[in-house]
Amino acid sequence: MILIRTYRYRLLALLSVILYTGLGFSFQSGKCKDEVRPFREYKTKYVIVLIIDGPRYSETFGDSSCQYIPNLANVLAPQGVLIKDFKNNGTTTTNSGHTAICTGRYQSVKNDGSELPKFPSMFQYYLHDKNLDSTHAWVIASKGKLNILANTKNSEWKGKNVPSQFCGTNGAGEGYTDDDYTWRDAQLILKKYHPELVLINLLEVDVNGHQNEWEKYLQAIKNTDETALELWNLIQNDPIYKDQTTLIITNDHGRHTEGHKNGFINHGDNCEGCRTMYFVGIGPDFKKNQVINGGFDQLDISATIAEMLHFDMPTTRGQIIELIFN
Repeated sequence: MILIRTYRYRLLALLSVILYTGLGFSFQSGKCKDEVRPFREYKTKYVIVLIIDGPRYSETFGDSSCQYIPNLANVLAPQGVLIKDFKNNGTTTTNSGHTAICTGRYQSVKNDGSELPKFPSMFQYYLHDKNLDSTHAWVIASKGKLNILANTKNSEWKGKNVPSQFCGTNGAGEGYTDDDYTWRDAQLILKKYHPELVLINLLEVDVNGHQNEWEKYLQAIKNTDETALELWNLIQNDPIYKDQTTLIITNDHGRHTEGHKNGFINHGDNCEGCRTMYFVGIGPDFKKNQVINGGFDQLDISATIAEMLHFDMPTTRGQIIELIFN
């Protein structure tokens, strides 16, 4: 009996020490408390994500000449970080790929715009955390169906802290519109509101691929490459955005590998062509002329943005891309 009591007291004492000193694991997160990140101040106050919809990696950074993306390869990437072999590890369709980027969770979302994401987006978390109105975050897209990115089916968040959106024809959330019009409207929004968190979608590459227009598909890659440079120049020439803005340029999905199914015409399965993309990040907190070969995926974008803009995103499954920071 004495032995049992002694053992019990020793066990209680040991547990008290563990709880008191904060050692052990967090039952909330399942991670060691020692992994909690210290607060770090960033120069970045604004983040713009440009998603070039659906180029195949073999026509972008998978081509050693980078002949169709001279601005991305020779002007923009050297000013920041290029992650090659960046992955979509979920459903390789437009709405699912964009949802993964915005929510930090892979989920198969209907591709016709009729289904909202299951989890709140980085826009909703940001606006909630900072107590800001909808004009401080925007979803701007050539594809109307991407207005789903502004909301969630989550009952606690649906309809709350939703960002402004200008998607599709006349920004009404329907149909498709030319990238020229989307870029025109995006410039107006950026200059008028100077939102802190923005996503811009350009559809031209994807649409020409689906139409089996090889030459137009290649030209679309060149066109969006030019738009990416124009966006960066706008940022650098704007007195509010300059030196305080991070630009991330990436894709929602790739396309079928040559010789697989119908090649560049389509996408949507697990082939390497559909999964493989690029990530280019430029900003005051990122390293310059840095190339990283793989190891990261779409979920990591929102986690990294949340870190830079200092807001909580508890539902993300992404990791902060530590290697890209100064």
